[in-house]
Amino acid sequence: MDLRVNIGGLTLANPVGVASGTFGYGDEYAGLFDIDRLGALYTKAVTPEARAGNRTPRLADTPAGMLNSIGLANPGLDSFITDKLPALRQRRCAVIVNVAGTCPEEYQAVVERLETVEGLAGYEINISCPNVKAGGLALGTDLKLVESLTRRLRDCRQRPERPLIVKLSPNVTDIAEIARAAEAGGADAVSCINTLVGMVIDVQKQRPVLAMGTGGLSGPAIRPVGVACVYKVSRAVGIPIIGLGGIGCLDDALQYFLAGASAIQIGTALFRRPECALEILDGLAPWLEANHLSSVTEIKRLLKV
Repeated sequence: MDLRVNIGGLTLANPVGVASGTFGYGDEYAGLFDIDRLGALYTKAVTPEARAGNRTPRLADTPAGMLNSIGLANPGLDSFITDKLPALRQRRCAVIVNVAGTCPEEYQAVVERLETVEGLAGYEINISCPNVKAGGLALGTDLKLVESLTRRLRDCRQRPERPLIVKLSPNVTDIAEIARAAEAGGADAVSCINTLVGMVIDVQKQRPVLAMGTGGLSGPAIRPVGVACVYKVSRAVGIPIIGLGGIGCLDDALQYFLAGASAIQIGTALFRRPECALEILDGLAPWLEANHLSSVTEIKRLLKV
């Protein structure tokens, strides 16, 4: 079976990736399973300067997932290059850097610097984080800003073999419009979706559990939303879609492929069962064979609507 997928000119050995913010920079999971079997590793967000993130508490359980308000905590661009990148270069899977900032100039600064180093396969542009006061969701909900930022990053990129993947937010009126804006700006692919805005309140203390009040909801609860968003976006754009949100088993992943995704990312499920990523990968070829398919790209054709 052919498990390879093409994302904006980048060929992944298989469509199974691990989502930014849930996998660190890889070393954190290295003793738990063979990371090199993955199709792609999407790193934790990288910003120009180090960020301590939001005040604690910044995690909360929910009945079918979790809320996080981490706030893009990361060691900064310089530290990423000197301390994290050497180990990432040793990975056989594609390493895609999640890029974030508070303004277009910061996104550009990160991409331009990363263009000068080796060992990276692409960029996932995070315009959809709901847990920061500047940048993030503020950029990802404005059609003109999405298009102009994407075009700006495409114009400054010197390595066209590294795809620009724009990460979309579900916290918008029409995600298809945002996807079309990213495509118009030159995005090679989109990731769909980031977390939904949510809140948990401590009834005894009469205050939000998270220090910042709201956070990003992830986990099984958001899978139906993610699948619906992928289905809608797949009918609005001609570029590949990477589906994520609540994937924890093969059935979850197949729903995204049927909806129109070319690849997937696994996130919150990794905290409970890291091995689920390879279980999904190992289940793909037998499922394709049982359904008389020869490649992952053919799955979307099976959807009956």
